[in-house]
Amino acid sequence: MNQAGDPTAYVVDDDESIRTLWRWLMESNGIAVQTFATAAEFIESYPGGNPGCLLLDLRLPGMSGLELQKYLSSRDIEIPIVFVTGHGDVPTAVSALKGGAVDFIQKPFGYLEVVSIIRKAFQRDAENREKRARRSRTAGLLAALTEREREVLQRIIAGKPNKIIAGELNISLKTVEFHRAKVMEKTGVDSVAELVQIAMQQTE
Repeated sequence: MNQAGDPTAYVVDDDESIRTLWRWLMESNGIAVQTFATAAEFIESYPGGNPGCLLLDLRLPGMSGLELQKYLSSRDIEIPIVFVTGHGDVPTAVSALKGGAVDFIQKPFGYLEVVSIIRKAFQRDAENREKRARRSRTAGLLAALTEREREVLQRIIAGKPNKIIAGELNISLKTVEFHRAKVMEKTGVDSVAELVQIAMQQTE
C-alpha cells in the first residue's frame, strides 16, 4: 500500500492498452501510478513538486514527448523523464538523453528491466530533491550575512589568514575575528572545512 508522499510513476501514452499494461505492471510491483493519454492532460493534472518520475512516449498526438520535455524544462519543473520508444525512435531517444532524460525504454520491453529503471529514476529524483533542499537551506544561511561578513567569508574560503584579510579589507585583526565568529555562528558551522562545504553546495 503506497503512503502519501511516496513516489509516483506518471505515464503519458496515447494507447489505452499500453496505459492499462503500465497500470497493472506498476501496481503489481507496489508502485503508485497515474496515466494520461496526452501531454496536455499530464500538464493539467500534474501536482508540480510531487516525487516520482515521468514515463513519456516519444510519439504523442498534439504535443510530442520531446516538446513536453522542453516545456517542463522551460518552467523549471524538475522530474526525471524516462522516454518510451519504438525501434525507429532510438536516435531521437538518445538526443532526448542529452536534453536531460535519465533513460529510455524500447518497445517491446522486459518487465523486470522496466521496474529497475523506474526505481533508479525514483532514486535520482530523491537525490536531486535533497540537493535542491541543501541549496535552499544554504542560500538562507548566506542571505543572513551582512556584506562585510560575506567579504570575510570569501577570503576565509580562499584560505587567507586573518592578518591578510584585515589588510585587504583595511580593518583591524580584532574586527576580522569578530566577523569570522559571526559567520560561524550564522552558518552553524564549527570549522573552515564546513564553511567550504556550504559554499560548494551553492554550485552543485
